[in-house]
Amino acid sequence: MDTPLALPAIAWVAFAIGAAFGAAAQRSNFCTMGAVADIVLMGDWTRLRMWALAAAVAIAGTSGLQLAGLIDVHESIYTGQRLQWLGHLAGGLLFGVGMVLASGCGAKTLVRLGGGNLKSLVVFIVLGLAAYMSLRGILAGPRGLLGAVALQLPAPQDLPSLIAAHSGLATDSALLACAGVGAGSLALFALSSRDSWQPGPLLGGLAIGLCVVAGWYLSGQLAFVAEDPETLAPAFLATNSGRMESLSFVAPYAYSLELLMLWTDASRHVSIGIATTAGVIAGAALAAVASGSFRLEGFRDTADLVRHLAGATLMGFGGVTALGCTIGQGLSGLSTLSAGAALTVTGIIAGATLTLKIELRNA
Repeated sequence: MDTPLALPAIAWVAFAIGAAFGAAAQRSNFCTMGAVADIVLMGDWTRLRMWALAAAVAIAGTSGLQLAGLIDVHESIYTGQRLQWLGHLAGGLLFGVGMVLASGCGAKTLVRLGGGNLKSLVVFIVLGLAAYMSLRGILAGPRGLLGAVALQLPAPQDLPSLIAAHSGLATDSALLACAGVGAGSLALFALSSRDSWQPGPLLGGLAIGLCVVAGWYLSGQLAFVAEDPETLAPAFLATNSGRMESLSFVAPYAYSLELLMLWTDASRHVSIGIATTAGVIAGAALAAVASGSFRLEGFRDTADLVRHLAGATLMGFGGVTALGCTIGQGLSGLSTLSAGAALTVTGIIAGATLTLKIELRNA
């Protein structure tokens, strides 16, 4: 069976999804690090509620696609039976520390870059290099040691599969129950404050959650071929992992740099991850120009540069080790109801909170 979309069309759709994400994040000031900082420094939960709304939409939409038979989340990297709990926690912790030092996570770096922030260009390059070294280079060894500590589960690590395996409940019933409780609880928390009903947080959360769902539909349906002509096996086209993917902003940094360096290599192509990365920058740039907020910004001093270099390196290594970032695990991973995603998010929040409190004490 041929894929419904050709490779260039897949890339352009991914670019459009990324652009929608970038524009929504720029206009709503969506930022996971900012959400944690608002709570620690000011006691303001508005941006965390926006993140919760995005997660609720992502869970509900992804589960709906799963129940409709349009995608299978077990074809993603998030639901394997091998739970790398130490890698998720340690990688998430390092990523959380890094995103505070670098003034934002991988997604926020792209949004800030689109808005003219030249510091984010440095973070982008260093994060991508650190991610590549963690995937295939000198940092792959330490990353492998953390990933070697794992639990072998009797079923895929998504919560519905684990419940079905231990209770005898049908998997679809378990999925419907888990998605209802998870998405419903997050939505209730998100919308329980009057501030969350303002256009920025409300529309931002809805749009970003829908972008995650659109990413799953693109890779799991529009870019899926049941029988690859070359291998005669099922294949997810235009993905760097060879698996079904949605939004994530760590490994795609590495693959973006690789493509730029090997552009004339005919075997290389623009993957979904690379296209969404470029799309976020473009969407954020258009939104920044339209709102009059675009401006060039550089480092204040050497200490500011060192801080961002350290943060980018920690995010690159931590994100690869944890198999995702605040978006890759925090929204895409959580939308599959993965246990590993929950551990990673816990590590990220812990790392960010600890770093912010240390900085507040020192200040």
